[in-house]
Amino acid sequence: MSAQAPTTRLRGGGVLESAVVLLPLALCVGLVTRVGPGVGVGVLAVAVGLVVPVVATGALVRRRPASVSPPDVVTLARVALTGVVATATVLVLASQLPARTWAVALVVGAALLLDAVDGWLARATGTASAAGARLDMESDAALLLVLSVLVGATLGWWVVAIGAMRYVFVLASWVRPALREELTPSLARRTVAAVQGIALWIALVPVVPAPWAAGGVALALVGLTASFVRDVVDLESRG
Repeated sequence: MSAQAPTTRLRGGGVLESAVVLLPLALCVGLVTRVGPGVGVGVLAVAVGLVVPVVATGALVRRRPASVSPPDVVTLARVALTGVVATATVLVLASQLPARTWAVALVVGAALLLDAVDGWLARATGTASAAGARLDMESDAALLLVLSVLVGATLGWWVVAIGAMRYVFVLASWVRPALREELTPSLARRTVAAVQGIALWIALVPVVPAPWAAGGVALALVGLTASFVRDVVDLESRG
């Protein structure tokens, strides 16, 4: 007999759903207040920072059964940090904040670390689930998109291809039914995905020379492109 996976029940009052939005809201407002941009830029930065947390909250509300596992809590913490990075990205694009600062690099590093922790925690506690894996995957995709825009502001907009590729694949699946099939589990695919975040994080570290950062990100993009091409060929051949 297998033990029941431990979960944290969502209360009727929606405390957890509220926390998913209120925590990043407080962090984003704090960042904007510290930087001190104009009102318009500040409001836009906070609003953009809340997009991912609000979408994650919607996913929690729709989940049946309405429960959240310990790894989900870690994933949601990463969602909150993604919101902060999104707010920082708007401030960078508005020339209110340098793109390569230790503060931003530390926040991004913490988010990437949590990405490693939630998978380990799911295996260690036996709480892995399809819903949790989906939340983790979409949170990863959102973080990569935000990071690619942030890094693109310094290295060039070609970097955004890293964050956009997942969403292009989803759009393509709307017209190519074969792309909606389940992907074969692959350690290589997971490794390539992890490399993207690491390469983008290194590019944000102030002491890393820009040419080295660009080279590392370019190599990561090549690997990601090859991984997506392989998956498309595999799915199409099966379809």
